[in-house]
Parts: sequence; structure tokens; C-alpha cells
Amino acid sequence: MSGEDSVTYPIIPVDAIDSLSDYDETVIPPLWFSIPETFHALPLADSPEERARLAAEFVRECFPNGDEESWAPVAAFYGELAEMMTVVGGIAYSAIGLFAIEEGIAHCSLAVAAVPSGHTDPEVAAQGIRATLASEPGNDVRWVDLPCGPAVSCISVREVTFGPDITKSGEPISFNSGQIQVHIPFPTGPYTAVFTLDTSALKYFGEFCDIAAAILRTVSFAEPEENEENEENRAAE
Repeated sequence: MSGEDSVTYPIIPVDAIDSLSDYDETVIPPLWFSIPETFHALPLADSPEERARLAAEFVRECFPNGDEESWAPVAAFYGELAEMMTVVGGIAYSAIGLFAIEEGIAHCSLAVAAVPSGHTDPEVAAQGIRATLASEPGNDVRWVDLPCGPAVSCISVREVTFGPDITKSGEPISFNSGQIQVHIPFPTGPYTAVFTLDTSALKYFGEFCDIAAAILRTVSFAEPEENEENEENRAAE
């Protein structure tokens, strides 16, 4: 699967919370992360009509060599995905990753949200998150020490069903989808950043785990220039 070694986009601030969020973006501390250029930002909107319009534009940009017949079901799929992300709330960033594979194109969705957690100690918060997630059957929950601090990963596979209105056959379609979700408590509280990557390309799930891990290693709660200065100061000491 190609795309892992691509040049990354400029770092994206998570404090730019979408207007759909109920949270006040002025009180959420910022964080930064980098993504491969094979990810394309998925537009969100308040109304179903606007989501459909933006999804149609998104599909045409991602697949410029397609036609109306091929664009329509894909646009409906991404419109449904955008609606699902809208329901979650607190979404700061959403994107679709497209990767070339032997069978054609493998895709995944990536969402980053800022969720109120009310903590003051990130390690205590991570311990609580781990205990909660581990109580659900089918979750593979693990503690992760990221460069930015403690985190908790949760890997699961669940059945997803799409209605007949967005399938090419006009019939409901159910399939298994793998999810990689990582919770990273902000060091100053009281929010937790939640990175969620979903894909139905389970044959390549290991590669998607590697992509998610690479993105998570870039997460920072301080501006990159500040991080570099701190590293230089530590090296000088």
C-alpha cells in the first residue's frame, strides 16, 4: 500500500473547532499534528443539503477522472460519513485517506475531536479512560507512551450497515470495519484529544495501524518551534 512515505501537510491546529461543536474553541488548548498528503480534508456542514453538496464537490476533487455514475454513490457514502461525524460533535478535523493497493483503492476516515474530560492530571485521566474502554467486550485496549504524553489506544472491529439510499444496488449493505481510536489527555486539562481512524480494508489493517502510529508520533501540545527550542536547550545541558 503506497502513500506512507509521502510529504506531510503543514501542522494543523485543533483549536479551530468546527461550528457544529458545542464547545467553546477559545477555551480549548491547541494541539498540532501532521498528516500524509494522501489524506484529504472532509468538509462538514450543519444541514443535510449542504453536506450533500460539499460531499459531491469533495468526490469530484478526489476522483477527477470519474463520471456522474461513479461519483454519485461515493458522494452519498462520504455524505453519510460526514453526517456520522457531525453527530459525534467536537470534531476539529476530519479527512479521508486514499491509498493505492493491488485491488484498486483502499480508504480510511480520520477524525480528531476535543472531548471534555475534566481532568487535571493526564496520567490519571489516561488510567480512567483505559479502565472504561477495557470494560467493553471486543476492545483491544493498550497504554501508549507518546512523545506528547500518556495515551490509550483502543482497537476494535464492528459491523457497519449503510442504508439502501447510498448503495449502488439499492439494498442495505453490512460489512466489518476496523477502528483505531487513541485518547490523549491534554497535559493541562480539562480536555482529551480523540483520534479515530476507521477502515473497511481489513486486509491492510496492519498498514493502517502503522499510518495511525506515525500520525500520533507527531502530536504536540506546544508549537513546533517551541518544541525545537526545548530540544536544543536539553541537548545543550
